[in-house]
Amino acid sequence: MNTPLPPVEWISTPGLVPYEAACAFMAERVDAIAAGTAAELIWLIEHPPLYTAGTSAKTADLLEPGRFPVHATGRGGQYTYHGPGQRVGYVMLDVKRRFGDVRAYVGALEAWIIETLADLGIEAGTVPGRVGVWVARSGNGRDTRDKIAAIGVRLRRWVSSHGFSLNVAPDLAHFSGIVPCGIHDDGVTSLADLGSAAGLADVDKALRAVFERRFGTTRDGDARGLPPLLGAHQLVSG
Repeated sequence: MNTPLPPVEWISTPGLVPYEAACAFMAERVDAIAAGTAAELIWLIEHPPLYTAGTSAKTADLLEPGRFPVHATGRGGQYTYHGPGQRVGYVMLDVKRRFGDVRAYVGALEAWIIETLADLGIEAGTVPGRVGVWVARSGNGRDTRDKIAAIGVRLRRWVSSHGFSLNVAPDLAHFSGIVPCGIHDDGVTSLADLGSAAGLADVDKALRAVFERRFGTTRDGDARGLPPLLGAHQLVSG
């Protein structure tokens, strides 16, 4: 008989969280989860406008190096954008116990986002050979696939960090400073761009409901000890 997995803590932080502080918090939490002294955690946040470079990032794909801060990160993947109106999900789970291997884990993240979008009235899917979640679109006499969610993960002692970014209503023009995820022939989209009125709170609610259907129970986490938010005077515009 399988032992039920313990509830995953769930925290949604309003406001903008500095990227480096978020990464430092994740690293500490991952070590604590691996040591058995902290519960697994889903942490939903927003960042100020910035670009991140994954372990496979190519210098040529950073088209506007001075536009926003650029952060090197230990997650897999290439360049991505984070900013207001985008739901970033930092997923700190025991991957070996819950999913068995990294490939299954990435597939589970994609399926989680696809089902969440379906609950919000958006049809999305995966593309063979590419990581992330995409929406098929037609216009100007051609069919395209626009990316609505990016995925980049890192594992330490089989505990995951980083996770996904889901475009709810970000400024899509901010993606033009990079080649997102190294993809030259398709674009990016968002719930707002697709005509959805769903906001971050709606997305958070749907994400949690689908997570519990697919992976198990959650409980509200303790927000004490999380990084402080940015003040308005610290924001970068572009």
